[in-house]
Amino acid sequence: MRLGGVTIPVDYTLFGHSDGDAVAHAITDAILGAASAGDIGEMFSDSDPANKGRDSIAMLMLAVELVKKRGWTVVFVDATVVAERPRIVPFRNAMREALALALGIGVEAVSIKGKSNEGMGWVGRGEGLGCVAIATLERTAGEN
Repeated sequence: MRLGGVTIPVDYTLFGHSDGDAVAHAITDAILGAASAGDIGEMFSDSDPANKGRDSIAMLMLAVELVKKRGWTVVFVDATVVAERPRIVPFRNAMREALALALGIGVEAVSIKGKSNEGMGWVGRGEGLGCVAIATLERTAGEN
């Protein structure tokens, strides 16, 4: 499984049109949203065969380029993974480093947290995981 640009050795995976990296997808959506630049589905349609199996970190990097062209710079991102497994802590620093590189910011400006759903609902049953992210952008220059 890929999460936050890191391969996590587990006996299951997330399904998606791309490589299914839910952390990278949530951060991509947060960045695009903060710049009023649409969302990941608009930028990387699942009806486009070119996006089949696409690397989510590469998608994130393209989103960062787009918001820069619109006059924004990523300052900080924070993501929370809600899952019973895998535990995020053992992979947190590697994720922060991979994401910081893709975002063009320092690792100190990338926060990743893991939370359990305490056995409740589809997440608690291990049928998937959830990920939410926020991004802080700063106005620089460029087109609107």
